[in-house]
Amino acid sequence: MIYALSRVLINLHTGFNVLHYVSFRSIAALLSALILSILVGNWFIYLAQRQFRSKQREYTPETHQSKSDMPTMGGLFILFVVSITTLFWCDLSNRYIWIFLFTLWTYGVIGFFDDWSKIKQKQGISARSKILLQAGAALLISVLLVWWGGLNTTLSVPFIKSFSPQLGVFFIPWALFVLIGTSNAVNLTDGLDGLAIGSLILNFATFASICYLAGHTVISAYLGIPFAHTAELTVVGGALVGASLGFLWYNSYPAQIFMGDVGSLALGAVLGLMALMSKQEMLLPIAGGLFVIETLSVIIQVASFRLLGRRFFRMAPIHHHFELIGWKEAKITVRFGIITFILCLIALITLKVR
Repeated sequence: MIYALSRVLINLHTGFNVLHYVSFRSIAALLSALILSILVGNWFIYLAQRQFRSKQREYTPETHQSKSDMPTMGGLFILFVVSITTLFWCDLSNRYIWIFLFTLWTYGVIGFFDDWSKIKQKQGISARSKILLQAGAALLISVLLVWWGGLNTTLSVPFIKSFSPQLGVFFIPWALFVLIGTSNAVNLTDGLDGLAIGSLILNFATFASICYLAGHTVISAYLGIPFAHTAELTVVGGALVGASLGFLWYNSYPAQIFMGDVGSLALGAVLGLMALMSKQEMLLPIAGGLFVIETLSVIIQVASFRLLGRRFFRMAPIHHHFELIGWKEAKITVRFGIITFILCLIALITLKVR
């Protein structure tokens, strides 16, 4: 909205030309989302205490049972803040912006129904139903990306500048894998106060930077990465970082509210979407290495129990294992955040090492 208005404002004073710069609007979006989050956060927590209280937490250490009546669905608050900020600061003629908002709310609705079912019926929708809904949403999103968004279906491989295979129709199953995998990986990581959102903030900042680099013709050519028309997504990245920081204000240990599936599924999906749009989805396992480790720990735990009859970890996902061996919750969150920070830096370095 402000981008369209700037064309009129420039006629009043040339200083308003700054509103055309992606860098300015990205920082403005970050600060706007952060301030809005802090201003309305307490009101939303009050609402959640009356309407969205979580029930008994399954598959968690005994120390987590004291959190059973905690307000949840904080992700709904993030979605509204990100959407408002995006509509205010972005160029709304860009089709990627509308695909982003569609993805955010489609996966958010899936998570909302799962959370609501847990609150009202003490159990969420079945895993099969959730995967089918996610797959259906991912299929529609991938089709929109290619046939409406005009996304290039080549695959950029880290460290190898000259190797960019053309996926063609196979881009569709690849996009499904990325969107479903990332959304569920973030969902599994969301088990400690501030853990998932802290890692998401670093990943959003990383992929916002990548979107800017991939959306700049000169810089993308210099780095040898595909030009992807994603500069405007940097503004979206700023909104995501700001809203996530605002949520962390209330979700840091000890948490006042949980994100819920409405947040983790939606934010995981748009992280995967940013990677797909910038043509750097192969960097997701690096920058989002923590999410990969959390997912692998669950797979290893299930496989070990079924094949060997014993558990490999004391409890999965792996953050609960460290709780049970004596690490404090806050220490796990900080240490995992440091690991994510290092992995994000490594992901950025790969853009030059090709």
